[in-house]
Amino acid sequence: MRLPASKLFFRFLLGLFAGTAPGLAASSPALLLWPDGAPGALGRAEPDQPTLTPYLPEPGGRTGAAMVICPGGGYAGLARHEGEDYALWLNQHGLAAFVLKYRLGSHGYRHPAMLQDAARAVRLVRARAAEWGVDPQRVGIMGSSAGGHLAATLLTHFDAGRAEAADPVERQSSRPDLGILCYPVITMGEFTHAGSKRNLLGADPAPALVEELSAERRVSRDTPPCFLWHTWADPVVPVENALQFAAALRKAGVPFDLHIYEQGPHGLGLADRPPFARAHPWAADCLYWLNARGFLNRTP
Repeated sequence: MRLPASKLFFRFLLGLFAGTAPGLAASSPALLLWPDGAPGALGRAEPDQPTLTPYLPEPGGRTGAAMVICPGGGYAGLARHEGEDYALWLNQHGLAAFVLKYRLGSHGYRHPAMLQDAARAVRLVRARAAEWGVDPQRVGIMGSSAGGHLAATLLTHFDAGRAEAADPVERQSSRPDLGILCYPVITMGEFTHAGSKRNLLGADPAPALVEELSAERRVSRDTPPCFLWHTWADPVVPVENALQFAAALRKAGVPFDLHIYEQGPHGLGLADRPPFARAHPWAADCLYWLNARGFLNRTP
């Protein structure tokens, strides 16, 4: 759905005050990940059709890098401030952003549907990189809470694509070039978030499945570099989730940037609204890291 002119103008004014060029971007229409139906779909209603919504920066300010964004919500819903808000913030800094609407446990889905959606999203961005002004070798994934678990799952369960596939999207690699994990659910073990685990795996998952979906146990030397942040005070998803993943990255020799802030509730997001003039300090820390990883380098 196209935004009304009044809302676009309001975003333009916000962008001017924020110093962006020329302002906060508007989204393009959502795209079906699978126009002919997702694998394992339970129907053809809206919850059965995962989508990807592009938010593209102005051509003059783009860096060529892109981020697929997985909002949180306990695998039961999708938090807008962990989707669209992140996309608008990234657009301010020249990154193309793509908000994923993935299938949910609250609508009857279980693993691997969510992972299929995340992998397809990364493949789709690469397949249409030229159209969207994206460098296919600078495509990251970002997620918060349960969306962080989904992002971490793809970071540890990617593949190179199928060169023989008739669908050109499926020929693309699903490996993100980096990951940003915000107060993520990581483990399905002792420190998990019970609601996310239940919505993802069901009420009584097999031990092997619990092991497979505990991302800290699936890290390898091929896992992409990651930025992680959490708060010590998080009462919903224990900080041990981020700590365990960072420890696994360290053991595997994978570069990471870890930030633990003492105070802050779960679901904090940017702790600000557009134009994000007073965003939480993690945002500046993340931009510093993205710049070091070459994601803020401008392209012609």
